[in-house]
Amino acid sequence: MKNKLILALVLIGAIAGVAAGGAKMKITGVAFQEGGNIPSKFTCDGSDASPGLNFSGAPVEAKSLALIVDDPDAPSGLFTHWIAWNIDPKASVIGESSSPAGAVQGTNDFGKSGYGGPCPPSGTHRYYFKIFALDRALDLKPGARRKELDAAMSGHVIAQGELMGRYSRKK
Repeated sequence: MKNKLILALVLIGAIAGVAAGGAKMKITGVAFQEGGNIPSKFTCDGSDASPGLNFSGAPVEAKSLALIVDDPDAPSGLFTHWIAWNIDPKASVIGESSSPAGAVQGTNDFGKSGYGGPCPPSGTHRYYFKIFALDRALDLKPGARRKELDAAMSGHVIAQGELMGRYSRKK
C-alpha cells in the first residue's frame, strides 16, 4: 500500500511539473559545450555564423518549438540575439549557418531578422540558447519582437532546455 501511495505521488508530481512547463529538454552546441567559450566564428569578430545546435526531449504533445538566444550581461539589460518559433517539434538539429527549417524568425535587438552573434562591448558575457516546447503553434508575423514572442508563449510552454556559452572579445 505504501509503495502504491509513493508511486501515485511521484506520478502526480511529474504531471504537475509537465503542466507547469517543468519538463526538461536537452540542447547542446556542436562547437562549444555547456559553460564553454563560443568560438569567434559565431560572433561579430568572425563570420557571425549561427552555431550548430542539437536538441531533444520535446514531449509528444508538443505542437511547435521556439528558440531564444540572449545575453543577460549586456549593459542595457537583457539583449536578444535570435528568436525563432513554429519550429517543427520533431526537429532535433539546427545546422551551422542555418536557420531552423520552416521556422518564423523575429527581429533581434540588433534590429535584424535572424541570428546576430555575440559582440560584448567589454568583459566576458554569458549567452543563453534556450529551446521551448509549446502546446500550440504561435500566430506571430515574421519580424515580431521578443516582447511579442514572450507574450505569445506565456502559458504554453510544456518543456524547455538551456545551453550557456561565454564570449569575450580579443582586443
